[in-house]
Amino acid sequence: MAILIDTSILGRLANRSDAAHVVAVTAVAELHRRGEWLNITAQNLVEFRNFATRPLTANGLGLAPTVAAGLATTFEASFPLLDETPAIYPAWRSLVDAVGVVGKQVHDARLVAVCHVYRITHLLTFNTGHFSRLAAASPGVVVLDPQSA
Repeated sequence: MAILIDTSILGRLANRSDAAHVVAVTAVAELHRRGEWLNITAQNLVEFRNFATRPLTANGLGLAPTVAAGLATTFEASFPLLDETPAIYPAWRSLVDAVGVVGKQVHDARLVAVCHVYRITHLLTFNTGHFSRLAAASPGVVVLDPQSA
């Protein structure tokens, strides 16, 4: 099965001091062991760069840009990077209009739109509540919590 990895997973994979680091590592390893196809998008890497280089005082990792870039390179080597295609924007637009998405959730909606375009059936995230309403929109996406993946 194809699974899109949310940026919340990448953030925990990168942060060994995070209490959920082991959960993220274990979930990814188990899904790989089962032969699941784990994917990322350019959006994940953009969001990761934002989080990784943001100061600790602003809920970031406070990493130097070169360290964040190195981690992004590791993610690119570990997970297939889905191409940005012209079909993603109309799928996103349809989703946000249908569900009435506002504010920061537009970013989560774009990840669900990527799932729709690529026919990816599952999304792995620590932020299951952020995706539940979006995932219910047709054709649907199953939201996976890494603690039960």
